[in-house]
Amino acid sequence: MPAGSDPRPAPSLPSLPHTWRPFGVRMAGTVLGAGLLVVCALTWIGFDEETQARFTWFQRGTVLALGLLAFTLWFALVRSRVVAEQTRLVVVNGYRRREFEWAQLVAVHLPPGAPWATIDLADGTTVAAMGIQGSDGDRAKQAVRQLRRLAEQQTR
Repeated sequence: MPAGSDPRPAPSLPSLPHTWRPFGVRMAGTVLGAGLLVVCALTWIGFDEETQARFTWFQRGTVLALGLLAFTLWFALVRSRVVAEQTRLVVVNGYRRREFEWAQLVAVHLPPGAPWATIDLADGTTVAAMGIQGSDGDRAKQAVRQLRRLAEQQTR
């Protein structure tokens, strides 16, 4: 076998536009968030009226504010994605959206143990691609291979 060969078959190219989103993080955040909401609601319902009356409006507001903060963070993770289009690559990390021409991409990496993929750009900078999470395992590796092939194809 030649030194540069890869025993895995080349990944099929997805049709464009194509979106990659993290699966594990979205699922864990949704399940744990819903579970926390249910536990808090059942706890509140389980309190008798005297205990509920002891909570001030400030305390209730603080709990609601923390809940909104948690929802905001969860939504940022759910919103993360990488979108390959005919003319560009769109990377959305949380509430930040960045668009790159295909020619700007130099390399796509997902080292072992990395939390997400990184994209090296022609200007020497690196961009995190949180839409491809390392915790997704083979699904993430496949996405990186597809993104590399798309970048090669689009820059020819």
